[in-house]
Amino acid sequence: MSAAPQAFIPAMNTPLLDRKQYRQQLRQFRRNLTPLQQTTAARRLAWKLARHPAFISAKNLALYWPSDGEISPLPLMRIALARGKQCYLPRLTRQGHTMEFAAFAAGDRLHTNRFGIKQPSPCQPRITPAAVDLMLMPLVGFDQAGNRLGMGGGFYDRVLAGYRGLREIKLVGLAHQGQQLSRIAKCSWDVPLHLIATDRTILRACQHHTPKKTLQ
Repeated sequence: MSAAPQAFIPAMNTPLLDRKQYRQQLRQFRRNLTPLQQTTAARRLAWKLARHPAFISAKNLALYWPSDGEISPLPLMRIALARGKQCYLPRLTRQGHTMEFAAFAAGDRLHTNRFGIKQPSPCQPRITPAAVDLMLMPLVGFDQAGNRLGMGGGFYDRVLAGYRGLREIKLVGLAHQGQQLSRIAKCSWDVPLHLIATDRTILRACQHHTPKKTLQ
């Protein structure tokens, strides 16, 4: 079994300039992972999350179709479907500036959006994030406090902004372990995560206390 290389990246203290710089470095890191390393990481991630109470109790899950070296949630999605859970995937709206979610089932035909990412057909009805129990989102980077670094498009922040406080949506960021940074400066628009799951561990993110490992 091939072990994923570990990235050594110093603290990220300057919000905007460093975000761009580290985003480039971390995206290159995950793109450099071999197919075997990607497959191994995805299976480890699925094995860990499938045993976690947040996954076990969830009935409606929002996931994503991996691209650009992102850790794949597809093995976990197959487990979810086999257990009778409803799965949803993100889809760009027709305008292409915002994101929505639509149902996905095994065998559904997917379309490719302008970023080259597979997404549900426009014929699939949209759902609101308020219908989701557990949302799994890709990360470019993360730190021990649960701060996250995304692709920079703000798609997840915008789709979640209108649903804060309406109901509890468990937000889980997924990444390769080598995408961890020492510290990420938090921006006002960032939506905080509850958990961060990698191929190595699961962290309970907390903005005011030191995060704890919930599952090894």
